[in-house]
Amino acid sequence: MADGETKVAATLQDVVIQNRTGAADANLILNSLPLPLLTIGPDGGITSANAAAEDFFELGQTQLRRSKLSDLLTFGSPVLALLDDVRERGSAVNEYRVELVIPRIGAERVVDIHAAPLATNAQELVIMLQERTIADKMNRQLTHRGAARSVSALAAMLAHEIKNPLSGIRGAAQLLETELGDQERVLTRLICDETDRIVKLVDRMDAFSDERPVEREAINIHSVLDHVKRLAQAGFARNIRFVETYDPSLPPVYANRDQLVQVYLNLVKNAAEAIGEDAIDGEIELSTAFKPGVRMRVPGSNAPIGLPLEICVRDNGPGVAADIAANLFDPFVSNKASGSGLGLALVAKIIGDHGGIVECESQPRRTTFRVLLPMASPQDGRAAGQAE
Repeated sequence: MADGETKVAATLQDVVIQNRTGAADANLILNSLPLPLLTIGPDGGITSANAAAEDFFELGQTQLRRSKLSDLLTFGSPVLALLDDVRERGSAVNEYRVELVIPRIGAERVVDIHAAPLATNAQELVIMLQERTIADKMNRQLTHRGAARSVSALAAMLAHEIKNPLSGIRGAAQLLETELGDQERVLTRLICDETDRIVKLVDRMDAFSDERPVEREAINIHSVLDHVKRLAQAGFARNIRFVETYDPSLPPVYANRDQLVQVYLNLVKNAAEAIGEDAIDGEIELSTAFKPGVRMRVPGSNAPIGLPLEICVRDNGPGVAADIAANLFDPFVSNKASGSGLGLALVAKIIGDHGGIVECESQPRRTTFRVLLPMASPQDGRAAGQAE
């Protein structure tokens, strides 16, 4: 183990030991850590946990202390084997990209694990979990932006090289139609319909080539979500129940209202289509939350930008097919037989243009599209309190 990791483990041990003595500042330190931290007794029982661990397992301090770690994880979890290894070695062990399944809440997460014995009792361990989601979000978002740039170039080429010839082909078919009989008109109509379909596809791709600066202002995201919900309930999602889990104190987002409506209408439509028209218990949850701590460096900015606003669309459909999950936001990748695969790619482009992150976590009956966005800041002249 590297010297830096040894010092981290030693510091964590010291904090835990101080916490046992009832030091108030030790409690503050533990609960200020953004990473889940647990101490595990010789019998596998949880003896203490910080606030981040409560959020991670979605259990309060009292419930965690009444549980064994094995009760919270799947049978044979690699985490339990790692803790046994720490006890046998009597020294710290780190393991990276471990799949952690929490059956009680139906969550599956990839984490880095840092575990070490306490200095006062080698059989009692301190364990810290670092979720890989944040780092992977950044990598995926950069991939989405690269894919969007590729589609931008393709759209510009298609508009010039395909749309112009198509208009000539369609015009010629319409001229022929006036001189043909009913049977032949079927063929000319087919030509016109197919050229129209291709033009619509190219027009959808044109959205990627729009590099004009986005006009943004302080927007109340709840008004956007309410507007999207009304549109959905009046049409494609009329048979689906909506659940709203909003943080009423959420500050305004710095965004373009029309583009946000486009993003969330797309995500809600995808959720409704995934649930299907025949589902009797279809449910879409719209949620907002303030999650400080995520920062990302974006083009045009000298410093990392905070992304504290989390807006989610969650559905209880069958989930995303495993073979396309990793490339879901790439152009021409679709979970639907008749889909063009451009909707989610456009979502990724719009969110990327806003300096945000979009990701998908999917499993049967719990698929979540999570968007992280910057909030409006009064420091640059925008009135954070003025939301639409």
